Amino acid sequence: MIVRMQAEPYDLPEAPFPVRQIALIRDSLPLAEARNLAAKEAVGDALLFLDVDCIPAPDFVADYRRHLAVFDGLVMGEVMYLPDGVNQEGWDYPDFEAVAERHSDRQGPPSEGIRDCNDYRCFWSLNFAMRRADFRKAGGFDTRFHGYGGEDTDFGRVLDKKGIKIGWAKGARVYHQYHPHHMPPVHHLESVVRNAELFREKWGHRTMGHWLHAFALMGLIAHDEERIRILRAPSEADLELTRHQSHRPYCNSAEVIREIERRRAATSASRVAAE
Repeated sequence: MIVRMQAEPYDLPEAPFPVRQIALIRDSLPLAEARNLAAKEAVGDALLFLDVDCIPAPDFVADYRRHLAVFDGLVMGEVMYLPDGVNQEGWDYPDFEAVAERHSDRQGPPSEGIRDCNDYRCFWSLNFAMRRADFRKAGGFDTRFHGYGGEDTDFGRVLDKKGIKIGWAKGARVYHQYHPHHMPPVHHLESVVRNAELFREKWGHRTMGHWLHAFALMGLIAHDEERIRILRAPSEADLELTRHQSHRPYCNSAEVIREIERRRAATSASRVAAE
């Protein structure tokens, strides 16, 4: 089943099983609401969630069924990133394997089976599975989070509070397809700020701190313990700095932050030298 957040239905190929498309059109990106709707409309006790820009490996479903049979909690499968051009006709899974890369800032899977994840902030909704009963116990995703950012960490925090374990799994692999993006997500500045403040109201502290730090370094926001103020909209220079480069399989916020800090240090050094 596909919950689509665009007006036009996807033109899908024939499949040996029924595929449903459910429209969910909102003014802003309704990721939390979409996942809840998918869970509500799905059939069966095992819920497997996958972002639409990912290609599941042939053993994706079988791996998750095997893991959920032995692990009491939420399971996160493997994610590999494909460079630009790989999603063209003529490619197959061995080709994906030859060029795909693992994200350098995310934990890798265990050598086999499942390893407990003891930090709820690592939860990532791009590729995960859980039993319907656990999803209901958690209450689903908080639909007050809309637009980009924050709903994943909030859900992970809820799981932690409810005593629902999170595990990293070997297998259940997916291949994330390249598409234009920005990281840190300056193109979603307003929703990141709004959702960070909502998270603070709910839990007593903000999330997405690395993105907020980058926004502050770029002069996009000013923030203190009381509130975050948006100072200006992203410029073309900001978009260029954070744009996902086509020769890279994934974006890396840490690299962008280091580049911003390098430029600031160089500017400061030039000013000192000029004095």
